[in-house]
Amino acid sequence: MTPNIPDLRHLDSGNFFLIAGPCVIEDETSPFAIAETLCEIADRLQIPFAFKASYRKANRSSINSFTGIGDQKGLEILKAIREKFNVPVVTDIHAEEDAALAAQYVDVLQIPAFLCRQTSLLEAAARTGKVVNIKKGQFLSPEAMEHAVAKVRHFGNENVMLTERGTTFGYQDLVVDFRGVPEMQKNQCPVVVDVTHSLQKPNQPAGVTGGNPEMIETIARAAVAVGCDGIFMETHPEPLKAKSDGANMLRLDFAEPLLRKLVAIRKAIL
Repeated sequence: MTPNIPDLRHLDSGNFFLIAGPCVIEDETSPFAIAETLCEIADRLQIPFAFKASYRKANRSSINSFTGIGDQKGLEILKAIREKFNVPVVTDIHAEEDAALAAQYVDVLQIPAFLCRQTSLLEAAARTGKVVNIKKGQFLSPEAMEHAVAKVRHFGNENVMLTERGTTFGYQDLVVDFRGVPEMQKNQCPVVVDVTHSLQKPNQPAGVTGGNPEMIETIARAAVAVGCDGIFMETHPEPLKAKSDGANMLRLDFAEPLLRKLVAIRKAIL
């Protein structure tokens, strides 16, 4: 199932759709370079693609963590990427007032996993009429996400999708239960697997989330094989220098080789 996102290309290719980009808008130039590379790859492989970046990170572990370059500036960069590359853009929101603001600039409003039960936030996102991507809480079962979907639909918005991003396993690990993909697809909405955040190592003593990026390909291949509708991944030219989530991002030059493998898997299961 493909989401009703404006300007998605290659919808007749039979491929999964891709949501990808850096964790956050770090500066005024690098997001354009990342978007250009991803657009070129997606066009070559005929993958429906939406660019993702946060204009503000409101859920950092430490008070010293980078949160963004300013809301307005970050949103304007997302809009400029949309217009320059004619590609839909995705960003996350954290409060009710963020919804109407971000909706002026982006095509998809993403609800962070920790906030997926926040009725007022889901209502605010739904009422914008934008596509709403709800990340499954690390603390919830796949079956429980039917209530989040129902909230968005209750407020008049049928354009909703769900994203699996791992389930808390102990204090500092996440695990992906791939039974959740078909389970969440029972809600008659697209289901995405986040192949980078699912490999986070949260709650580190240093206040900076760790990760296990060596397993990105493993999670991604399994996700496509089990029949997910979309893949979500964060990517950066130099993850070790990234200002947010560098420990679990895919290096940008690894994106095309990985996506080629995933396209082959997709063709094999159709």
